[in-house]
Amino acid sequence: MLQISGLYIYPIKSLPGIAVNEARVTEKGFEFDRRWMLVDENNLFISQREAPQMTQLLVAIENDGLHIKHKLKGNSITIPFDIPSSAETGTVTIWDDICEARYVSSEVDEWFTAMLEINCRLVYMPDDSMRIVDQRYATGDMVTSFADAYPFMIVGQASLDDLNSRLAEPLPMDRFRPNIVFTGGEPFEEDLLADFTIRNIHFYGVKLCARCIITTIDQNSGAKGKEPLKTLASFRAKNNKIYFGQNLVHKGDGVIGVGDQLHAISLNREERFMITEKV
Repeated sequence: MLQISGLYIYPIKSLPGIAVNEARVTEKGFEFDRRWMLVDENNLFISQREAPQMTQLLVAIENDGLHIKHKLKGNSITIPFDIPSSAETGTVTIWDDICEARYVSSEVDEWFTAMLEINCRLVYMPDDSMRIVDQRYATGDMVTSFADAYPFMIVGQASLDDLNSRLAEPLPMDRFRPNIVFTGGEPFEEDLLADFTIRNIHFYGVKLCARCIITTIDQNSGAKGKEPLKTLASFRAKNNKIYFGQNLVHKGDGVIGVGDQLHAISLNREERFMITEKV
C-alpha cells in the first residue's frame, strides 16, 4: 500500500518549506506553493544555487499572510496575502519562461535585500498569470506556479532510505524539496507512477526530476557539500543528468492529507532505473 507520509508547501521559491497535514490542490499546484519569488535587478529568479543564505529565512503561513523570520538575526516581516490589483506589475524570467507578476512592495524588497545581503525584489503570481508546463513532457493547457517546471514533485520514503544506506551520513528529505512523500512500495517506486489517484484527484508522472546543486546544500546551515549528487551519480545518472523523484501534473482539485492512499492506475516501467548493489 502506498500512503502519503508528508506534504510540503514552499510559498516563496527556494526558501524553506512548510510541512502540513492537509493541502489544497489548485490549478497551479498546492495552494500557496511557490506563488511568491525573489528576483534580481533584471527580473531573473533567484534561488539557493546562487544564494544559499536563503535557507536562513523561515516561512510560516498565518491568517493574515506569510510570516518570514531570519533564523539568526531574528528580524521578521509579514507579507499580506492580498496584493492590490493596482500594484506595479512586470514580466519575470524563470528558466526559459517569461510570465506576468506583481511586485509586492518596496518595504518588503528592502527587508529581503537587507536579510540576504543581495539586491532583490519579491514578486507574486496572480491567478490570471498563466505559466504553461513544459510541453515537451506534458500536453494541453496545464499550468504551474513559480516551481521549476511542474506543479508537483513526489518522492518515496523508500527511495531516500535506499540512498541513505549508501551514504556515510544520512540526509533528510528536505534536501530534495518534494511536495508529496509516500511510504510503501520499493525504492524508486515513484519512477513508475504514470497515473494515480489521491482522493479522486488524478496525478500523472511526466518526467523524472533532474537534480541540481541545491540538494548538496544543508537546509539548516546553508553549508554546501558534495552529497548526495556524488553518490546518486553512481546509480541514478542518465544522459548526463542525475535523477531523484518524479515531476507530476494533475487533473482535478480538492484537499489531500497525510495518511491518504495512492491508487496506481497505470505504470511506466520504461522509467525504472537498474538498481546497483550498494558499495
